[in-house]
Amino acid sequence: MTHAPRADDRLIVAMDVPNALAGLKLAEQLGDAVSFYKIGLGMLTGGGLALANELKQEQGKRIFLDMKLFDIGATVENAVRGLAQFDLDFLTVHGDPYVVRAAKEGAADKDLKILAVTILTSLDRQDLNGALIKDGAVQDLVLERAGNAFAAGADGVIASPQEAALIRALPEAKGKLIVTPGVRPAGAALGDQKRVATPASAISDGADHIVVGRPIWKADSPRTAAEAILAELAAAKL
Repeated sequence: MTHAPRADDRLIVAMDVPNALAGLKLAEQLGDAVSFYKIGLGMLTGGGLALANELKQEQGKRIFLDMKLFDIGATVENAVRGLAQFDLDFLTVHGDPYVVRAAKEGAADKDLKILAVTILTSLDRQDLNGALIKDGAVQDLVLERAGNAFAAGADGVIASPQEAALIRALPEAKGKLIVTPGVRPAGAALGDQKRVATPASAISDGADHIVVGRPIWKADSPRTAAEAILAELAAAKL
């Protein structure tokens, strides 16, 4: 097994590219500048699990599998048990307590961290109304869901940078991970994200890891874009 030098793994690069071949090309472009990758549903039919295994076992990268699992408890438990055999690092499930508990059962005796989704960073209050989610400010609902997920055994949560500081302040959040998508370098296009922050502010507000996709893989030089984000974190002395 060939292990790449360990870069600053607070930066997780989202491989929102069409297939595993494009993912391998991106990883080659980024080289040893990046040590942590997120592979999501969009690549599941494009060889996503094979890519995860290649990056983990052959290149020594850390892998965040963003599946956002949601089903009856037994199905979630079985799915997580199967995925845990790939020796991955993070896996997302929806933050409903019964889903979290089932996922933790499936990941038993493995190092796989179960991260609970609170409210997707692409959603705002109008979107929640359309989904018949109960009344309340988005931040309040995120905090409630985060607290419930921690109580159910989640190793961490996914939340927007705007909620990271509030979640970090929860007593239940001690020792837990906060991973923030919706991170955009200053001047970058927002894309489909509505609740965003810069990399340095997300980390300073309590996030352990930031997830960045388009601003890196759409850049003329993905490595230069990634290095700029890492330099921002280093300059902020976070």
